[in-house]
Amino acid sequence: MGKIYSVCHYIKPTTREVLLLKNLLIHLIVLTIPSFGILPSAQATESAQTRIHAVLEAYEQALNASDVSAVLKLYTRDGVFMAQHNHPAVGIDAVKAAYQAVFKAIDLDIKFDIREIDVIADDWAFARTNSAGTTTINATGDKVSEGNQELFLLRKTPDGWKIARYIFSTTNPR
Repeated sequence: MGKIYSVCHYIKPTTREVLLLKNLLIHLIVLTIPSFGILPSAQATESAQTRIHAVLEAYEQALNASDVSAVLKLYTRDGVFMAQHNHPAVGIDAVKAAYQAVFKAIDLDIKFDIREIDVIADDWAFARTNSAGTTTINATGDKVSEGNQELFLLRKTPDGWKIARYIFSTTNPR
C-alpha cells in the first residue's frame, strides 16, 4: 500500500470571517429558540393572555367586594403586594394582613382598564392597567375619586396564572 499524505492545513480565519461566523451562529440560535419552547408560541401567548385577563377581572371583583379570601386565591404563596406609601407585604400571610387592613379602612368601587398583557416566558407575564372609580372611607363614609396605574407580574403555577408581584400608584392629583 502506498503512503497516505495529509493535505489538511490549518488556515487562520480573518477577523471578518470570525465575525461572520459569530453572526451566523447567533442568528441560528435566535431562530431555533422558539422550537425549544423557551419563548411561548403565538397560540400559547393568546391563551395565556385570555387567562391572565380573567385573573385581572377576578381581582377587580375581589377588590370591589372587599373579599380577602378571593384576593388571596389570585396570589402566589410568595406573592408581594406593594401598596403606595407602605412597605411591601412579602409572602401570602403578609399579603393577607395588608388586604385586611385595606378593606378595614376603605371600600372600593373601581373598574380596571387593561392596557397591556405581555407573556415574556412560558410561565411569566406582566400586565399594565389603569383603574378608576370611587373609594369610600369607612371611618367617615366620605366618597373620594379613585384613580391608579398598576403593574402586575404574574407567574403560571399548576393552579393557573397567579399574581406574583403587584404595585400601584395614584394618578389623581393630590
